Amino acid sequence: MTKWWRAVTAVVTVLAAGLVAAVPAQAAAWSSSDQWGTWSNGGYTVRNNIWGGGAGPQTIWANSYSNWGVWADHPNTGGVKSYPHSARNIGKRVSAIGTLTSNFNVSRPGSGSYATTYDIWADNNAYEIMIWMNKQGAVGPIGSLQTTVSVGGHTWDVYRGSNGANAVFSFIRTSNTNSGSVDIKAVLNWIRTRGWMGDATVGEVQFGFEITSSAGGLNFASNSYSVTSS
Repeated sequence: MTKWWRAVTAVVTVLAAGLVAAVPAQAAAWSSSDQWGTWSNGGYTVRNNIWGGGAGPQTIWANSYSNWGVWADHPNTGGVKSYPHSARNIGKRVSAIGTLTSNFNVSRPGSGSYATTYDIWADNNAYEIMIWMNKQGAVGPIGSLQTTVSVGGHTWDVYRGSNGANAVFSFIRTSNTNSGSVDIKAVLNWIRTRGWMGDATVGEVQFGFEITSSAGGLNFASNSYSVTSS
């Protein structure tokens, strides 16, 4: 292969890689590169949510609250840069919830540093319950390890701590998974039985990707996601 042909091939490869990242956003029902880009669909809210310091560019796209994704290019530095997610508001006390379950299926990169996680807020953000379904790279939960428990359909390492503004309970799945179902009500009841939280009012159930780094540009996708409550 001649030098000029290798150069042409390299350029075409780079362009093709760029198109792969761009096509989902261009073809989707909605997309945004705004820091706080927000879209309402089917009773859910989809958010770009680039909230951390030192963040790079990020574009979110969505065909629905269930099928959405992001292309993110955050530098290889510490600290969470963003939490793109889809959220459904519950607005009931734990005791008034009959069932609260969620199903998910994601596609995620094999590099970078991030967690695929639920973020559940209660009592006007006094309590934050994180449920990590998988993690990659240099990421870890807030607080200290309390125990390992099987609840809600999975086995977790449970951490308890505070971010300075609210209590944080983190359930880190002991092995990574990209799809499944979670009984969130069972997790909330378990927290209550420990005396860590009372009969709190559950606000939003959020699900997405908490991204610390994705240098060079990485693609994350929610192939399907839903929350069922009664």
